[in-house]
Amino acid sequence: MSSGDFLDKLLDGEAVEWKALGEVTLPTTNIRWRDADRAYRYIDLTSVSIETKKIADTPEITFSNAPSRAQKLVEKNDVIFATTRPTQQRYCLIDDEYAGEVASTGYCVLRAKSDEVLPKWILYWIASTDFKTYVEENQSGSAYPAISDAKVKEFKIPIPSPENPKKSLAIQAEIVRILDTFTELTTELTTELTTRKKQYNYYRGQLLSFEEGEVEWKTLGEVARIKNGKDHKALGEGTYPVYGSGGIMRYADTYTYNKPSVLIPRKGSLGNLLFVDVPFGTVDTIFYTEIDEAQIRPKYFYYFLTTVGLGEMNQAGGVPSQTQSVLNKLKIPIPPLTEQARIVAILDTFDALTTSLTEGLPREIELRQKQYEYYRDLLLSFPKPVQAGECP
Repeated sequence: MSSGDFLDKLLDGEAVEWKALGEVTLPTTNIRWRDADRAYRYIDLTSVSIETKKIADTPEITFSNAPSRAQKLVEKNDVIFATTRPTQQRYCLIDDEYAGEVASTGYCVLRAKSDEVLPKWILYWIASTDFKTYVEENQSGSAYPAISDAKVKEFKIPIPSPENPKKSLAIQAEIVRILDTFTELTTELTTELTTRKKQYNYYRGQLLSFEEGEVEWKTLGEVARIKNGKDHKALGEGTYPVYGSGGIMRYADTYTYNKPSVLIPRKGSLGNLLFVDVPFGTVDTIFYTEIDEAQIRPKYFYYFLTTVGLGEMNQAGGVPSQTQSVLNKLKIPIPPLTEQARIVAILDTFDALTTSLTEGLPREIELRQKQYEYYRDLLLSFPKPVQAGECP
């Protein structure tokens, strides 16, 4: 059954009225800090995860230390949507844990009129492609884009069977039920991925931990040469990836090195290690390594370096930076090459399951998310009213 057929059957001839969010939501209130007699959990703009649409990392605040933006009181089943950098789609549904707490003025709080709309009906419309397009067209500012609460509340959503509230809520509930099922399936996979990552980190630590005297230890400088990147801005466009500390920056017509290498950020994201086994170039914000493969396998070298916390080894007070002299002194365990190969094979399997975009759980989650978004938009494809001057 197509989405159109499903909606036709669900509506069963009932009319659909499009109403602005402001028409189907209630006014909300701000906190009066001078009357506050307890600490509150503060939902800041970064408290809501873009990926999971859940709240985390909420500091406790009181009258004495409350930020000026900590103003909006939220209740259970409120939908909050971040109006600063709105295309990031930072939104969530308030649950029991955060009912009665305080949110930043950077959120638009949408409190459903329970006799007209379900809170999740609003939530799924905030998640829709239509709403994202609306936000892109109505946000203002380039360096710090934002959309006003008033503009958010002008967005229209369909109210099926508006003359029969009971039936309207039942229709909404059926579509919400289906979308909840898709969401739960994706959440299950995401939870499993988190568990797999914990397992991976545990086994990686076990496989790369050695007792004193069990293997030979050498410094990084004894098994690899650290080389500086170059300025590749003058290179022509091509097919060879050029890396900086954040990953691939561009593609050039020549390469710097063509053997397997571990790339170690020199500035910026120090923990963003990269393993590259194709010809590549680098800029001066990242080191590349010429590895002595008679002593150490490149992938083993990479996996060990992921365990030593390079991201915490900042050698400067300003922009995070790393030096060759410090890196060259790192001690690395060197088991026989055959044992290194065994360790790499095990960790490659875990790595594929937890990070690969072409196989494993990340790929499955990506496909499930695309499937969910496709059916969500189909299930929300209610007929829109004909505008003046348009053909029906």
